[in-house]
Amino acid sequence: MSLALLVTGCSTGDDAVAQGGTFEFVAPGGKTDIFYDPPESRGTPGALAGPDLMDPDRTLALSDFPGQVVVINIWGQWCGPCRSEMPHLQQVYDDTRDLGVQFLGIDVRDNNRDAAVDFITDRNITFPSIYDPSMRTMIAFGGKFPTTVIPSTLVLDRRHRVAAVFLRELLAEDLQPVVERLAAEK
Repeated sequence: MSLALLVTGCSTGDDAVAQGGTFEFVAPGGKTDIFYDPPESRGTPGALAGPDLMDPDRTLALSDFPGQVVVINIWGQWCGPCRSEMPHLQQVYDDTRDLGVQFLGIDVRDNNRDAAVDFITDRNITFPSIYDPSMRTMIAFGGKFPTTVIPSTLVLDRRHRVAAVFLRELLAEDLQPVVERLAAEK
């Protein structure tokens, strides 16, 4: 049985189908929350790097965060669910960074860098984001992990293996238990 998640205009990729002015995304295997357990079953993305949204002369990379749990959020300032979830992401970041957790945003399909910077500044978001209007950073996931929905959130364990993927808007109470569990893994 396939579960469909209705996303208003934020889905992208081959799995999104236009339906009367909206996009309908059919998640892989009907799932919007995907967990990779046990840890030995987790795969790693390729080299993930790109220009810092706030400082175009600086490059951000997943390799900048060795030994940390990393939450990667794929977002765009034009995306309604991204606007709703961003304060929740900031809350989880604030609550877990002392546990060795780092957040890294990837701003996609925003051709207006100033609008994306304003989005981050206006919401007092303190974790970094890669600026990637062309979505080139998605190559790092090599099609091994679903990333075709905006917003998407991938949670990587301390060895930067993908432990969870969320293909939907998140609340703090959805994300925080997963992040804390991974931070506690040996």
